[in-house]
Amino acid sequence: MLSPTNMTAVRPVQDRDIDRTLARALVEREVLTLQQAKAALAQLKNGSRGKSLEEVLVESKLAKEEDILETKASLWHVPYIDLKNYEIDPEVIELIPGGVARQFRFFPLFRIDGTLLLAMTDPKDIKAIDKATQVTHLEISPALTSKSALDEALDKYYPKAAETTSLAPVSNEEMQEMLEVIEAEQEKPDQTEVAAADLMRQAEDAPVVKMANMILTQAIQEGASDIHLNPEENELRIRFRVDGVLRDSFHLPKNLQEAIISRIKILSSLDIAEHRVPQDGKLRIRVSDGREIDIRVSTLPSAYGENCVLRVLDKSAALMRLGNLGFEEDVLTRFEKMLASSYGIILVTGPTGSGKTTTLYAALNMLSTVERNIITLEDPIEYKMPLIRQSQVNEKAGMTFAKGLRAILRQDPDVVLVGEIRDTETAQIAVQAALTGHLVLSTLHTNSAAVAVTRLADMNIEPFLISTAVLGVQAQRLVRKICSDCREEYSADYSYLNLDYLKRFGIDVDFKTMKFFHGKGCKKCKGTGYKGRMSIIEVFPVTETLRELILKGGSADDINRAAIEEGMRPLAVDGWIKVLKGLTTVEEVMRVTNIT
Repeated sequence: MLSPTNMTAVRPVQDRDIDRTLARALVEREVLTLQQAKAALAQLKNGSRGKSLEEVLVESKLAKEEDILETKASLWHVPYIDLKNYEIDPEVIELIPGGVARQFRFFPLFRIDGTLLLAMTDPKDIKAIDKATQVTHLEISPALTSKSALDEALDKYYPKAAETTSLAPVSNEEMQEMLEVIEAEQEKPDQTEVAAADLMRQAEDAPVVKMANMILTQAIQEGASDIHLNPEENELRIRFRVDGVLRDSFHLPKNLQEAIISRIKILSSLDIAEHRVPQDGKLRIRVSDGREIDIRVSTLPSAYGENCVLRVLDKSAALMRLGNLGFEEDVLTRFEKMLASSYGIILVTGPTGSGKTTTLYAALNMLSTVERNIITLEDPIEYKMPLIRQSQVNEKAGMTFAKGLRAILRQDPDVVLVGEIRDTETAQIAVQAALTGHLVLSTLHTNSAAVAVTRLADMNIEPFLISTAVLGVQAQRLVRKICSDCREEYSADYSYLNLDYLKRFGIDVDFKTMKFFHGKGCKKCKGTGYKGRMSIIEVFPVTETLRELILKGGSADDINRAAIEEGMRPLAVDGWIKVLKGLTTVEEVMRVTNIT
């Protein structure tokens, strides 16, 4: 039996002894016979791994849940509470935000002087008790309750936020009016320390809710891929990343910082009382045209408060076709020919934010048919696609790329997408999958297509395996497109550029006759001259010549030269083709390739 403890510091029972201790207590209380207890423990050991003794007993109807809970409560020296028999004081509910109560699995019952009675399914959860103490500044007295009763109470008194937040279009006039309301709020004194319950109320205030919705709406209307809420010393700066470039949108008074960020955290089911550690969440919004857009939310403690970044995941991006991504016709034909193979690895490379995931999803769209079993392993799953089984990597739970890939290969796949090859183990499994009749698509973070081959060699993949398994490699970058509403021809002197290498690819640039285009800036492009993005791409299939070079352990430079001789156009050349077509600018190509 356990030694007596007070109710605010329950000593945990060792995990390996919990079931045996509970079984012994149930026999002593004549809830079970000795034979029943032994049978239940044997079942737990042999056929019910992962379950608790309580679950086994209830499922087999050997004991009632209430009898088991009363026994557990006596073991832990805490009261057993049936929440259905209690009427809850609304003022007590307000002591703890709903997000915190759901995350830490507890429910406030009643307060007596400086002590709060807290119903829990695990009264020995010290972290949960510490969190309740931190949020309420009260001494916590834990009590035991059932899982079903706790869930019912949480749903009744802390209703979940709507799964999807609907947003209406916002006009410039409405935004200005809202900013004027916010300006008026600036006269209120700043609060550096705000209790969690007060913060919850502030975040639900109409002006704060409307302002948060307007930030999201404005970002969607401008086509932002990311929303940055950046705390400064004297203000909250809001920036949108549009077409790959961050730009200032507006500034809010410092005293509204906590309420605005808390509103975002509520929508994404994060703990608004936690400011010391990073958090990740997700929310979904519905815009006026009926589209549903997922937004991934990340918070990070910073010097002037929590920095919050929202990644906009527009599902329509997952439905794009390869032909709309910026492929030149001959390059697209080469890439689609590789995708037509029944086995082998196709690698898409480039830095973070270069559009690799969009390209892979477009490739899956092309491959997706009822006859093919396509399975993905992603971190995270950005867009959900019909007919495709998508799996999420979860490092904390032990679901790594390598472990997930092994499991996928037992699911009879035809096509496998591995979000990223990060380590030797994943690379080895991917190569083996390619050699045993599977088409594998994946990404590597490299600066060029040729480097992808040597990166696999750096991961201890034998050259003969690389040359046999890899079908081809694509590298890409994203360049901004000239705004079609303000596009105009202009004169410029780029004669300082050395473009002799373009002649090798049949491109003869004459600066005297060449026409250049740019965007002069308009309302639609917010004065930037750019609207939308497209890919510049280099692709090479592994030909016999390249296969021999890889077998000999050729360097990245050797492979790059050989790939060009076999017909690959480098990124910079593909970029210049788009400049000559008037689709983008010289400055954009130079910005993303660092090559002139």
